[in-house]
Amino acid sequence: MNVIIIEDEKPAARRLSRLLMELNVEVSQMLHSVEESIEWFQNNPHPDLIFLDIQLSDGLSFEIFDSIEVKSAIIFTTAYDEYALQAFKLNSIDYLLKPIDDEELENAVKKYRDFKPENQKISVDFNDIKKLLVNPLEREYKKRFTVKVGQHLKIINAEDVECFYSENKGTYAATSEGRNYLLDTTLEHLEEELSPQLFFRVSRKFYVNVNHINDIISYTNSRLQIKLKRFGEQEIIVSRERVKDFKLWLE
Repeated sequence: MNVIIIEDEKPAARRLSRLLMELNVEVSQMLHSVEESIEWFQNNPHPDLIFLDIQLSDGLSFEIFDSIEVKSAIIFTTAYDEYALQAFKLNSIDYLLKPIDDEELENAVKKYRDFKPENQKISVDFNDIKKLLVNPLEREYKKRFTVKVGQHLKIINAEDVECFYSENKGTYAATSEGRNYLLDTTLEHLEEELSPQLFFRVSRKFYVNVNHINDIISYTNSRLQIKLKRFGEQEIIVSRERVKDFKLWLE
């Protein structure tokens, strides 16, 4: 398998390369900008698989393919958790949300190997995905959820949800009235539906609503603990990898 990484943050590229080596996947080349990537593609055989960062130092990585016809499978690596990541699922092998998780990387590589796209042309509509990235504010996000309570349906406004969380393979909405409702969805699916202005995924288990944060406390191992106005059943901890992005989101 011939693999390259296109990533402008060199430490992130080296870390991804090390993780891939642990999966017996050798990276043949690391590229760090749109300009460098275009030149490399013009002078080298295309790889089997590209790990492609969305935002490079000199522009969106899609600009590479304005000049180059894609002949490789693509796994996106992105920090754009607030955008329509479903588009990446439909148009590529997979996507990985930064910071890249070992298990998710292993699953993405397995998905590629199972897909076996050697004789297939990979169809990626870069224009559609680029529009989502360039104009995120034009997107419509989910404003309400419908849940079943006994024989009744209850409407929950997204702005009234303090947090969404997963527990025992279920996904719940904890509201400002102190109730927890089971939803027919997953946290991963919610990534496509929640407004990034209101909600942030602080860990694998929790999305929190900025308007319902009551306190933020320093926690062990450079993490943060969040106290919401009503929800208190479980500790909400911002994972160390997401603390920086969380602080930026708060601003």
